Amino acid sequence: MPTLASTQLNIITVIDVAGTLRTGSVTGNAGLMDNGSDSTGKGTNTLRTVCRQGHVLNWLVYCTDMEKRPDGSWPLFARIVNIVFVLPDGMARYRKVCEDLKVYGGPDKIRSPWTPSYYYWAGSVVPDLEPGLYPYRLVLECDTTDRNRKSYFNLDGPSLEVIPLDGRRVTRHERGPHG
Repeated sequence: MPTLASTQLNIITVIDVAGTLRTGSVTGNAGLMDNGSDSTGKGTNTLRTVCRQGHVLNWLVYCTDMEKRPDGSWPLFARIVNIVFVLPDGMARYRKVCEDLKVYGGPDKIRSPWTPSYYYWAGSVVPDLEPGLYPYRLVLECDTTDRNRKSYFNLDGPSLEVIPLDGRRVTRHERGPHG
């Protein structure tokens, strides 16, 4: 039976903002990990987070360059601006996967060049969600050297593997054609 490390799971996206802006892509410049003991694909964009129905999930972003600069300002920052659960064809899933999925923490508009502002997304897996695999897309916003312009990137590949409250993994046959 799978064991889950805590009542809340933290899903962390590590991103090289400068590399993402230089190449115009998050591919090769970002990876995800979580604190779940049964998750797979850690360090890649294909992280599969094993979680239970009703589990609280927190999505955070850590930038590879987080050190204050000699002039006292902070490096370019990235943030999640949306989490979209998708169907196999990439279209948005209609049925809700997480309840109360929204941003928590300090609003970005109060961020100054001398004080970093961190916020995160959180939500709880719908308690009666059918067990199965739920791929999602992170929509990331990256600061640029032009303070009035932001760049946006989609990070596809991660997913939630939702298991029942009893912790028993569901087989492909039990999931049916849509699981």
